[in-house]
Amino acid sequence: MAIVGLFNIHRHGSINTAAVLLYALTSCIAGYVSSRMYRQIGGDSWVWNIVMTASLFSVPFFIIWSTVNSVAWHMGSTQALPYTTIILLLLVWLLVGFPLTVLGGIVGKNTATEFNAPCRTKNIAREIPPVPWYRSTPVHMAIGGFLPFSAISVELYYIFATLWGRENYTLYGILLLVFAILLSVTACISIALTYFQLSSEDYRWWWRSLFSAGSASFYVFAYSLFYYHKRSNMSGVLQTVQFFGYTILVCFMFFLMLGTVSFIASLYFVRYIYSSLKMD
Repeated sequence: MAIVGLFNIHRHGSINTAAVLLYALTSCIAGYVSSRMYRQIGGDSWVWNIVMTASLFSVPFFIIWSTVNSVAWHMGSTQALPYTTIILLLLVWLLVGFPLTVLGGIVGKNTATEFNAPCRTKNIAREIPPVPWYRSTPVHMAIGGFLPFSAISVELYYIFATLWGRENYTLYGILLLVFAILLSVTACISIALTYFQLSSEDYRWWWRSLFSAGSASFYVFAYSLFYYHKRSNMSGVLQTVQFFGYTILVCFMFFLMLGTVSFIASLYFVRYIYSSLKMD
């Protein structure tokens, strides 16, 4: 949308409005994918699954945003949103975002097929042998998060300088290219780490694939600390709360996004390599 000129760099409110509307309108996709996957793996509490899907991002967002806005109100800042805008945002989520999530969840539950595992598994869990330290979960998280972060490290400076400085960012085409590279690197490193984990006879790849790539958000937060202390001139309670509040929220978004990409890539990879196995 920014590439085709729908956004004006001097009007940041248009980008915020578009982000809120896009999040609300695409909630049906989250409900569909979550409910379909939950049904495939044999889940029965699909109502709670839909509620968790709708609240996974919106609840942390509301807590952080209300904290930042309350501090701005208390200090008399003009950046504090009026109560009418707050009510409007709540109505958008209650009347658009949440119902679309429920609708997508119902469609996903009713159209879900069997999981179709690529091979049969035994009822008795296999004993997992001990692994060296360089194949442990913390090391996988460190490697899996560093490589995606390195793909966007240069672009992060310009984004931070635009959001918290006086520069104007206009290279949206480059930003789209970097985003595509980020997703590609995340998928590739996730597949590689999953392969190494399976090679060490550890079949518990589900959650590790999520955290291995999602750990890039910790690198982004570490960079934000460096930017705040070394690159910016921000000070005071309000600026500190705004910077770190919104940065934590963005890092949480990064964790969910990259973790989802990593899990889906690992799932397709495991399906592919085990589809040719023949169990006795």
